[in-house]
Amino acid sequence: MGPLNKLSWSTSKIRSHFSIYFARLVCLSNSLSSLSLEAHSLQALFPMAMAMTMASCTSVPCNTNRTRSPAMAPSFVTGVSPISLPAPISIDQRSRRWVPLVVQAVSDSQKSQTCLDPDASRSVLGIILGGGAGTRLYPLTKKRAKPAVPLGANYRLIDIPVSNCLNSNVSKIYVLTQFNSASLNRHLSCAYSSNMGGYKDEGFVEVLAAQQSPENPNWFQGTADAVRQYLWLFEEHNIMEFLVLAGDHLYRMDYEKFIQAHRESHADITVSALPMDEKRATAFGLMKIDDEGRIIEFAEKPKGDALKAMKVDTTILGLNEERAKEMPYIASMGIYVFSKDAMLQLLRDKFPDANDFGSEVIPGATKIGMRVQAYLYDGYWEDIGTIEAFYNANLGITKKPVPDFSFYDRSAPIYTQPRYLPPSKIKNADITESVIGEGCIIKNCRIHHSVVGLRSCISEGAVIEDSLLMGADYYETENDKKYLASVGGIPIGIGRNAHIKRAIIDKNARIGDDVKIINKEGVQETARETDGYFIKSGIVTVIKDAVIPNGWVI
Repeated sequence: MGPLNKLSWSTSKIRSHFSIYFARLVCLSNSLSSLSLEAHSLQALFPMAMAMTMASCTSVPCNTNRTRSPAMAPSFVTGVSPISLPAPISIDQRSRRWVPLVVQAVSDSQKSQTCLDPDASRSVLGIILGGGAGTRLYPLTKKRAKPAVPLGANYRLIDIPVSNCLNSNVSKIYVLTQFNSASLNRHLSCAYSSNMGGYKDEGFVEVLAAQQSPENPNWFQGTADAVRQYLWLFEEHNIMEFLVLAGDHLYRMDYEKFIQAHRESHADITVSALPMDEKRATAFGLMKIDDEGRIIEFAEKPKGDALKAMKVDTTILGLNEERAKEMPYIASMGIYVFSKDAMLQLLRDKFPDANDFGSEVIPGATKIGMRVQAYLYDGYWEDIGTIEAFYNANLGITKKPVPDFSFYDRSAPIYTQPRYLPPSKIKNADITESVIGEGCIIKNCRIHHSVVGLRSCISEGAVIEDSLLMGADYYETENDKKYLASVGGIPIGIGRNAHIKRAIIDKNARIGDDVKIINKEGVQETARETDGYFIKSGIVTVIKDAVIPNGWVI
């Protein structure tokens, strides 16, 4: 290297550059331990860091806008903006020469090793499909869109795919919906409008409602039709892929790995697939793959011989032999990565009348010779499409020692609207195997294996078992409560000596004193909307804002 006085760098810039690389090398010390280095101590990293710094001084000018050229080596990402750097270096043990070393980007998650170039924030557009009217989730969808249904005491369903996107560096997100979207719009604007995109202000979470136009006077007819109607907007973005997601699934997924697999396989479409055993497989759309993981056949909820014909070798997608024997089927999760050109070609030219991705567009793409690849996701995933599935998913977070789905993962948190509520107040209550949301007031009662939503008020003597309470949108003042008492009204919350078992109590419900919601007769299905409740799959669901008078037995 030539004398330093020939460079335009000042001493302070060199020190700053060195300190950045050295700090990041320390973060990567675990990965570097596998290299052939004579010394594994921290001091052994000093010459390596210095060599990287000197190499940067000679070959890379100061990049003030901190953008990365596609020709550059991958950046180390640790929650800050990427900085351009030349290829990392290692020590050749025999010749004592510095040689290039390939290092993957490292995220906060210990299992995540991805290196997207260009990165997902610049090259991927997230599209979350809000779903239809949500009739199977009724009455929870009576006054709200399906993605706006409360979840896990503090959250809403839409927070799951949005958080997965943000944790995966996908910051450009559209949410498509057409039913009861007011509460969804309000939640998204309060939760995500003020902190997206960083200093470049490029990120957003925006709702796109179904609309009529001179070219298309119809509402959304399906998933593919919804995307087609907004293609004019989506194609304006300078991106490489569309990430198409559902708004009613509960899971945690690193989409960067998903997108990287799509790029490495040079696929037109990549479908996220869930391994299945024979018992569950009959309830899903199944896929068959070849030796390269390319999808060659689809079957919708097959049974008998048709089911056996859909068996695949799931070791191709990464399962070990033991798991592959247990899970010989793969089901589509309804989560896709489309290359931009493939999406435009399929929806506009090849299948202009197709309404659904899963049953029409993607099987059609395989038939016309496009490369449709499977990507295995082997983790917890639940389709929150029915009352029973919604109930089980919520109570699953109370499971011990490990819940089905955890909201406590530091590396991939679930975000939601900041409500600035006080801590929950609990007075002499017996609470076991339960989750309690923010701002609750719980008095001298017993709660077991239940989820209690924010602002819930539970009075003395109440018993809550195997139930989901969604809480309330607001607190009633003492004057409100006095007025209600004077006119024989019932305040929001659970009344004295009420007994609730295996039930869902929607927001702002007013449950009177001595009420019993226990489904004593074991009724499986009934619709009593005028009385304020439904029973589906044996689960009693009290409608939002419903009033259950004192002494009632359901």
